[in-house]
Order: sequence, then structure tokens, then C-alpha cells
Amino acid sequence: MDKWNASGVITMTTDFGHKGPFAAVMTGVIIKRFPAARIIDLAHDIPAHWPPEAGFWISRSYGYFPEGTVHIAIVDPGVGTERDIIIAVRDGHVFMAPDNGLLDPLLGEADRVCKLDLSSLSRFGLDDPSLTFHGRDIFAPLAAELAAGRISVDEIASDTSDWTPGWLDEPEVSADKVLGIVVTIDAFGNLITNIDASLVEGMQDPIVELGGHRIEMKPTYGRAAPGDYLALINSFGVVEIARAEESAADGLGCERGAPVIVSGNPSAG
Repeated sequence: MDKWNASGVITMTTDFGHKGPFAAVMTGVIIKRFPAARIIDLAHDIPAHWPPEAGFWISRSYGYFPEGTVHIAIVDPGVGTERDIIIAVRDGHVFMAPDNGLLDPLLGEADRVCKLDLSSLSRFGLDDPSLTFHGRDIFAPLAAELAAGRISVDEIASDTSDWTPGWLDEPEVSADKVLGIVVTIDAFGNLITNIDASLVEGMQDPIVELGGHRIEMKPTYGRAAPGDYLALINSFGVVEIARAEESAADGLGCERGAPVIVSGNPSAG
């Protein structure tokens, strides 16, 4: 790869939650190797064993960080098995995650996709990683070395064109309709989909269908009366279904994976 211009920034995304020391221990491992590291907790409340949400948030968030950032993601039900570790390079960022489809939203347009060479671990004193905590014993140490600029991807990984596909299908698009799904639910009960704004921006008077409801698109939450449902393009550029001052998820009884349809007449010209 071209010269790696490390920024010293590392983001962490996991399904560890905030009960127990797991994320903090990873932070400790990084700081012990690279005291000047700037570590950002992107999210530790990814639903357990649900890689698509981690990949969604990383793909929508990495552009807000400086080039040279290392992004590590651990949602890893296959830890300790023969599954590989993917290291990808895109737009001057490095991404590291289990090869379980997590990074699928990024890999199609990545500059490089590699698999970690496990034989490289011994040079970093990582000869005996735990079978159940690769986040601590592999991801964190390598992230520290990359973020410090002491190594490049070439030294620890080899190019590949073979990786596990994502768990979610891309939205189905026709002239007057887009079919997607709910990827995640935020703390307000807003239902966030995988339907990008670009897929619906040409529609006139689009209507969102979810949970047996037909919901109008509005520019922002405050344009709906309290308790009313609305759909909008959220700050991460995707279709979101909300309920003004209440939880859309509770009101509609919908979970992640629920189908969402956006329909409308194509704009003339």
C-alpha cells in the first residue's frame, strides 16, 4: 500500500455493552503499547451477535474521522474458530474486523481487502491469544501498532478477493418503489433503515410503509405533532421512521429486520 500516514486515532465498535471490563481492557492494551493513542468509543451497544449494525454504523461514520484512523470492530460469534480477520483500506482509513460479513458495506469500494496473516502475530508477542477474546489479544495490539505508524497493513496481511458476504441484502429498487429493512433502533425508538437518501430523492410525495402503517415523509421531527408518526432522511443520510416525542419502535411493534417500503411517483425530468 502507499505510505501509511497514521493519525494516532483508533475507533472501537463492539457488542460488549457496558457491563464488565471488556471494552476498557482493550483500551488499556492499546494505551500500554501506544500511550499517545486517541481512542474513540464509536459504539459498544451493538446488539449481541448482530454484525450488520456494526458495519452500518462504521460505514456511515468513518468519514467524520481524520485519514489515518484505525477502526476496529468486534461483533464476533465465531471467535476462536477458523474464521479469518479482515483488514481493509479505504479512503486513507484502515478497518479491522472478523470475516463474518461485518465490513460488507465498505468492502465493495475498498482500496484493498486483506486477511490477517496469523504467523505475523509472534513478532508482537502475540503467540498465545485467548480463544474467546481476540479483541484484547489481537485487535487491540495490532490497532495500537498501526495507529502509532510502526507497521503497515502489508506487514501483517495479504490481499484477498474472498470474504464472507454481508447478512443483509441491498435494497430492491424500481422506478417507483424501494424495498429495504430496519437495520437498527436508536435510543429514542427511531427505526433506522438501509435505504439511502439517494434512492428516494427522485420521488414525488413519497410514502413509507412499515408495520401496517403508511407514513408521510417530513423534513424533521418538529414538523409532526406529538405522537404522530413521520419518516425523514436522518443525519446519516438514510430513511428513518420516527414518532414525535415517542418511540416508533414501541408504537409500531417493529424490530430490526422489519421490511420497509418507500413508494412514490418518479419526478418528471
